[in-house]
Amino acid sequence: MHRNNDLYQFLMSKSWELTEDWYEQLDKNDPKGVYSSKDPIVIQTVKQQNHEFHERFFKVFNQDETTFFKGLEEWIFKIAQDEEHSGTPLQFIHREFFRTQDQYIDLINEFANLHKVEYSNSEVASWYQIVMKTFGKIIIWFTEEHTTYSQRKLQAQQELIMELSSPVIGLNSNVALLPLVGDVDTSRAKFMLENTLEQCSRLGVNQLFLDLSGVVMIDTMVAQQIFQLIEALSLIGVKTTLSGLRPEIAQTAVQLGLSFDKISIKSTLSSAISSSNFLMQKA
Repeated sequence: MHRNNDLYQFLMSKSWELTEDWYEQLDKNDPKGVYSSKDPIVIQTVKQQNHEFHERFFKVFNQDETTFFKGLEEWIFKIAQDEEHSGTPLQFIHREFFRTQDQYIDLINEFANLHKVEYSNSEVASWYQIVMKTFGKIIIWFTEEHTTYSQRKLQAQQELIMELSSPVIGLNSNVALLPLVGDVDTSRAKFMLENTLEQCSRLGVNQLFLDLSGVVMIDTMVAQQIFQLIEALSLIGVKTTLSGLRPEIAQTAVQLGLSFDKISIKSTLSSAISSSNFLMQKA
């Protein structure tokens, strides 16, 4: 009942006017996000994105529901993953959806007043209803895609931070260094175990210097995982030399019953490397 080609054509004829009015009335004082940008390129892009939304949305009045939402899908995915929009708080984006909905209601009122005799009140009501119903679906859909993309992006950033916080640095063709700095929690220790094994295998490492001099705190579970890492490395043929072992960490290891018998330990990284060089020269 809501489909009406005359209404569709009327709305399309107003699409650029809608976009310009929308941007003119836009609150540009947001603390951050796409709507507060002063960059002319960003401004032009956001206007084009707004206008494209009008073009796709207005087809709700001349297409079946399946075709309509299929056409809208591309816009939602694109905007939800757009860098400018992904950095914009959702409440600001929701605000603009609702402002656009109000624009559409106003235009439908204008069209209805121009054609009072031609369309019944129930027909006009069906137009209002489909606009509000469709905006409800779009806002939920967009929020889901925006959140999913943000979570994927955050996870990738966290993985990068983890990787940078546990770097296996090649010193020569078969010797590498793993310097640890800061607190080592359980999640970081788990990643360190997996990443170190993978990197040592990839680099063809047979000797690894594991320096703990920059580690401030390690709990009992993490201490155990570090020793598990050393054991796992030995299984793939990598000899590990520990350096910078703080007294409190050593005490934790002893309390856990962890054995140092098969582990080469040096007080400092420099002494560990010097000792290794000495051994290689003797060999």
